[in-house]
Amino acid sequence: MPADHEPDPLDRWLNQQVRPLPPPPGTFELITRRARRRKIRKVALSAVSAAAVAAAVAVGVPLGLTLNLNPSTRAGLAAGSPAGATSGAQSGAGQGEGTGSAAANPARSAASPAAGGAAGYLPPGFRPTSVTWDSLSDGWVIGPAGTPGQCANANPYICTSVARTDDGGLTWHGLPAPDAGSPDGASGVSGIRFLDGRNGWAFGPELWVTHDAGKTWTAIGTGGQRVTDLETAGDRAYALFARCGASSTGRSASFASGCTSYTLMTATAGSDQWAPAGRATTGLGSPQAAGPGMIALYGATGYLAAPDGALYSGPLGGTWRKAGVLPCPPRAALADGLPGQAQLALLSPTGLATYCTGGAAGADTGAPRVYQSADSGATWTAAGQWPPGAAAAPASIAATSAGTLLLATGDGIWLLRGQTWEKAVVRGTSEPDGGFSYVGMTSAAQGVALPADTSLHEVYMTTDGGATWQARPIKSS
Repeated sequence: MPADHEPDPLDRWLNQQVRPLPPPPGTFELITRRARRRKIRKVALSAVSAAAVAAAVAVGVPLGLTLNLNPSTRAGLAAGSPAGATSGAQSGAGQGEGTGSAAANPARSAASPAAGGAAGYLPPGFRPTSVTWDSLSDGWVIGPAGTPGQCANANPYICTSVARTDDGGLTWHGLPAPDAGSPDGASGVSGIRFLDGRNGWAFGPELWVTHDAGKTWTAIGTGGQRVTDLETAGDRAYALFARCGASSTGRSASFASGCTSYTLMTATAGSDQWAPAGRATTGLGSPQAAGPGMIALYGATGYLAAPDGALYSGPLGGTWRKAGVLPCPPRAALADGLPGQAQLALLSPTGLATYCTGGAAGADTGAPRVYQSADSGATWTAAGQWPPGAAAAPASIAATSAGTLLLATGDGIWLLRGQTWEKAVVRGTSEPDGGFSYVGMTSAAQGVALPADTSLHEVYMTTDGGATWQARPIKSS
């Protein structure tokens, strides 16, 4: 502005230095305290949210839940039991030498649709021969379904089918099934086990694997051996590979009979390489007319009841050793080709239960008896008298984490709590004729049973620890 221009009073005031007024005493301390309180409230809300998520997880997956059932079933036609085609190229998995792998059999690595139609379609007349669960809601069954001669397998007379439920058995839908079996030999599959929602195996006597929840199946080479039992737990599967004589081949469906040597094999989830579990469980002999043996797993501990009655145990993935002897030898293989029923129940890593159909240990006559062991099978004690109302022999045994034993028999399911027997109640329908061939528990409360008459096209479920059961028909919604 011009030098001779005299600024007016407003200009002089605006050009003066402005000094901010200091805040009232204690202002900064107040701001600090309020910021600290806001931070504490934010941390508290985050902790509450995390606790709510943890509570939801705890409700969704109960503590100590056993997610895998271990059924072996007998009644009805085994899926693929009129079996035949050999497993193709051999991988050298005999007598514990080498491994079985899918690569040994590339010609049989394609999926086949569910018998009678595409995936999702559930053929009518499903006859369940084996069932497995990996949670309280997700389960799979295998068995024949559809009309022989019109099924979708390579051999239309082999009607192997797989069905899945994701709502605890209320509804079912079809999945592709292993395209196994032919009418000229001991082949096909009759059992199914899933380790988790992706990895599963179909077996008995062939071995097939899926890594995509059953959308596709691949044949595993077994070196000419038969797989007579398979169970899953933790991150791996265990299977019994058996060498069987020529007298038990041909058109016979009794694939688990006539076998003379058994080896316990194992594979990890996602791997198709099978290897011997150890020296002690390799090349186990089988007395004449003995049962094929069975595998039972509990948490991180496994058991093998060998054909000669010896009991082996060890940590999953570790070395197994002889732990004891069963109070009676395993039963012989069944006439329809499926192995003997589940004869070993695990109450804890060291607590076992079994039954002898002939009464006292080693006897051939008398009422059946139940035996328990608290030391991994080293010693056994009788667990009460056989229930006076039970007229049929047991076919399968199971246990809950609460210590209850369940027996599937020809006249129903019986529960043993301490020394007291009671008979389970079937609700909504009459008890199936012929009783039950298998019983197993998914958790302390939920379990599944298979009727001996598979033509009923259903499984039975319990949600109260085995006290009551209700039929779940295997049909689409």
